[in-house]
Amino acid sequence: MSDTCEPLRLELLGPMRIWRNGREVVIAPSKQRAVLGLLGRRVNDEVRPDEIIDAVWGRNAPKSAANCVHVYIARLRKVLEPERGRRESGGLIVTSENGYSLRMDPENVDVERFLRLHTRARRLNAEGRPKAALEAFEAALGLWRGDAYVDLSGPFAELERTHLAEMRLTAVEDWAAALLAAGRHTEVTGVLAELVAKEPLRERLRWLLMLALYRGGRRADALTLYRETWRLLSEELGIEPGLDLQRLHEQILTGSFDAIPYDPTETAPAVAPAEPDPRDAPGPAMPRPAQLPPDVRGFVGRERERGLLRDALTPRRKAGGAGAGLVVIDGAAGVGKTALAVHVAHRLSGLYPDGQLFADLCAFNPDRGPLSASAALASLLSGLGVREASMPSRLEDRAALYRRLLHDRRMLIVLDDASGAEQVRPLIPDGPVCVLVTSRRRQAGLVARDGARRVRLAPLAPRESLELLTYLAGPGRLASRTADARRLAELCGHVPLALRIVAEQLAADPSMTPAGLAGRYAARRGRLDRLTVAGDATASLRSIFAASYCDLPPQAARMFRLLGRYGARLITVSGAAVLAGVSRMTAEQLLELLAANHLLEPTGRNRYRFPALIDVYAAYCAQEEPCTGRPRDAIARPWPAEGGTLAVMG
Repeated sequence: MSDTCEPLRLELLGPMRIWRNGREVVIAPSKQRAVLGLLGRRVNDEVRPDEIIDAVWGRNAPKSAANCVHVYIARLRKVLEPERGRRESGGLIVTSENGYSLRMDPENVDVERFLRLHTRARRLNAEGRPKAALEAFEAALGLWRGDAYVDLSGPFAELERTHLAEMRLTAVEDWAAALLAAGRHTEVTGVLAELVAKEPLRERLRWLLMLALYRGGRRADALTLYRETWRLLSEELGIEPGLDLQRLHEQILTGSFDAIPYDPTETAPAVAPAEPDPRDAPGPAMPRPAQLPPDVRGFVGRERERGLLRDALTPRRKAGGAGAGLVVIDGAAGVGKTALAVHVAHRLSGLYPDGQLFADLCAFNPDRGPLSASAALASLLSGLGVREASMPSRLEDRAALYRRLLHDRRMLIVLDDASGAEQVRPLIPDGPVCVLVTSRRRQAGLVARDGARRVRLAPLAPRESLELLTYLAGPGRLASRTADARRLAELCGHVPLALRIVAEQLAADPSMTPAGLAGRYAARRGRLDRLTVAGDATASLRSIFAASYCDLPPQAARMFRLLGRYGARLITVSGAAVLAGVSRMTAEQLLELLAANHLLEPTGRNRYRFPALIDVYAAYCAQEEPCTGRPRDAIARPWPAEGGTLAVMG
């Protein structure tokens, strides 16, 4: 949110309109408007210059595009903040090391407000509050003044027009379903008929119109509409109507009046067969889940990773569907994988109008064991409306039902804290569904065999660590204490979880100075004991590191302890072989295994080092390793206490 006193309101759901202090601001040049349209859609996010170039020009960018971007930003600042001097930094459009961001309240961007109201309406509907849901649906749709981005040019504007038009149509369908649930079928029939004429191949619209006609006493018209639908789909696409429409048609024919639901997102099947097949999908009853956890407070940085994820998770039209595929975020414990996944998923949820599923696979949960693929499928199927009594017992049957339910549905699925490919593969459906996985392990199998895109996550950059500490510690807490804050960030290894724990300690104790807290963390011994949240093993560094360590095979765990005893900053394969008394090939395999679990990180050919704070935990684990039985030359060699090079001398 901007710290400026110039409140801004940006309207993109129709011709672009900009308001500042209640007065409309006119921006005539089309390219400047296109730049503002991009910044407004990613409000408060950092947008790189190359992203702006791609958004405004695409492949037709001139050689002067980079200079043009600087000019457009300067002109936008002049129009939006005329009172600022030429050399003053912007308060609305902020320049950072990597790009630009539009700082303002997201509620003042009509697109963001529409998406939030739509999500809220769905949640209210799921909670059984139809009146409040209907009000939220109508408030969301009332923000539209025409086609989104209608007067903006460029590849980004074209893509957004398509995405937001889809979201608007989905919201209208949800609103119509809510009206039917309220028994107001007469007033919605005309709207649905008009939309069916414009979108003749959209089956959910036809489902709703058939139900509205039937509820309005027009049974013959509802059956006629079904015959028209059958003929149209057969002639245009060579397919039959979907299972939802076929079931509704059968119910109208058989006179199962009370069994027909008002809303196709209800979880109960429309008509229960005499002998239910547990593998049957709930048809028109499948809900549109919204299971994403809340977005993390104070999310900072990760511009490169967010850009990679946005690119990987954006659906692209292609033959056979609009699939975006499989993406894996991997990194060490506490580095912020889940926070990044949830943050990006919230930002892109609008691209997946059929809903979002979330499953914690608990691979490294200190309090629970890893979830089996079968148990994970049960959780996901429950989110899709499958009742426990109808849940198949066998893994393959659950997977088949899961794939069938998600066929042709545009959904985003986040699988958090995954163990390995065997756990994840049954959870990957076909079609336009996108699956985002987080894991502490490098998922080489998913990349090699399943075509996953990998995004590796490292600790934050120093400036990002400082920004996170400053935000979380509270206003003015670190004012004029930048050096102490930087020292704290270094002691935390720029690991987001550690930074959040330290910030909480500062916020909880007003008498504690940043310098005093840094003094407590200065000694390596005991540092992990302080980076702990009482009663929450998932927010304590030692507990989450222990989960990774305890998962190692015995020989790899021993190598980890031996490396921790010597605390070398640079580890070579030859030195590790001598230290552990194993062959070079075995040492190479063990070091690679530790690196695949993000307990080491490669720094070059046959060279490794400990990630931030992992070295402190390795030294703690080394106390379990007996001193006997280690090669004499490794024991006799003078290793520096605070790190050196673990390599064969001579």
